[in-house]
Amino acid sequence: MSPHFIPAALAAIALTACAAPAMTQPGDLVTGDYGGEHVGLSLDAEGGRLEYDCASGTIDGPLTTDSLGRFSVTGRHTPGEGGPDRVGDAPRSWPARYLGQARGDILTLRVEVEGAASPGAFRLTRDAAPMLLRCL
Repeated sequence: MSPHFIPAALAAIALTACAAPAMTQPGDLVTGDYGGEHVGLSLDAEGGRLEYDCASGTIDGPLTTDSLGRFSVTGRHTPGEGGPDRVGDAPRSWPARYLGQARGDILTLRVEVEGAASPGAFRLTRDAAPMLLRCL
C-alpha cells in the first residue's frame, strides 16, 4: 500500500462528510434568508416573511422540522394589487399553510391558501438572492 494512500483516503472521507446535508433532528429551528425563482423568504426564531412576484406572506411562528426535515406552519398570504399602496387601505389577506422540507441549504416550500389562489411550490437556497418579477 502506498504511503500516500491513507492521507488521500482520509481527505476524501472528510470532503464527503462536509458535502453531505446535515442530519435534521426533531424540533430543529430553521432560520436565515432563502431565495429562489419568484420568492424570497426570511426566517428568524419568531417566524418569517415571504415576498413573491405579486404577493407577500407571513409565517406566524418558528419554523421547526421533524426528523426528516419536514415542516408545516401557518401564517397569512396577502395578494398584491398592483400600483402603489393606498394610504389607509389595509390589504386583504387569507390564512395560509406553509409545508415543505429543509435539507442542508435547500428548502422546498408549498403554499396552501384558504379562499384564494395559492402561489404554488418553490425551491429556495440559503443565502441566495430571490429572483422576483414585480407586478405593476
